[in-house]
Amino acid sequence: MTSTFEQEVKQGDRFQFGKNWQRFLSVLNDERIAEAQKSLKQMLQVEDLQGKTFLDIGSGSGLFSLAARRLGAKVHSFDYDPDSVGCTQELKRRYFPDDNNWIIERGSVLDADYLKSLGKFDIVYSWGVLHHTGAMWQAIENVTLPVAEQGRLFIAIYNEQGGKSKRWRRIKQLYCSGIAGKTLVSTLFIPYFILGGLAVDILKARNPIARYTEYKKTRGMSIVYDWFDWLGGYPFEVAKPEEIFKFYRNKNLVLENLLTCGGSLGNNQFVFKK
Repeated sequence: MTSTFEQEVKQGDRFQFGKNWQRFLSVLNDERIAEAQKSLKQMLQVEDLQGKTFLDIGSGSGLFSLAARRLGAKVHSFDYDPDSVGCTQELKRRYFPDDNNWIIERGSVLDADYLKSLGKFDIVYSWGVLHHTGAMWQAIENVTLPVAEQGRLFIAIYNEQGGKSKRWRRIKQLYCSGIAGKTLVSTLFIPYFILGGLAVDILKARNPIARYTEYKKTRGMSIVYDWFDWLGGYPFEVAKPEEIFKFYRNKNLVLENLLTCGGSLGNNQFVFKK
């Protein structure tokens, strides 16, 4: 699996999310972890996860596995990107060393047999992952496999925006094509993000620094590392909220909570109950 991943990166078919998450861990602190816990509680509409089992599909930085573990869940984390697996292991080392209630391993959401081997979980969580697999609808189907009866599925999928989504897909593909593409895209868009945000803040008479200091309230994330995650995030697929809703309704999953991105380029978040 490792050689396949490395080959995909070399061929320009995949962004190294784990490398970006490694840099994100340098700014991770208790405040960001608390925001991650808060967002989990809000979307799942719970006070804690005591006595629950939690499967983190595409654990990335490991932040939400850590948040679930701190809320009391027994956690199983996996990711396709070996560097993301390393990030999750690093957070376990920092906060829950030698903990038997947090398992971390490498795996693919596209491997149905692997998912079946994990058993059933009260909460299956996959935030902003399935649209980066290269086979989004297969991944969207596979994540139902480990959901226990009366269990919950919490996913986030990029919003469909027609031509704008197609243009971003080409930009991300260029970013991953090699050092020249990465440099070109970063040189064009990072200043655009900085100056665009500054212009909006000036027009609305807002403190431009707050854009950066307050961003951590968005699930504990960092605006700078999210920029690179967005620019390089390839493979890239999208879906309309109604498409996700209809797909799971046909599998008898009931929508319990929904948070859309308001028609923008971001993620729509869904919580379904089996």
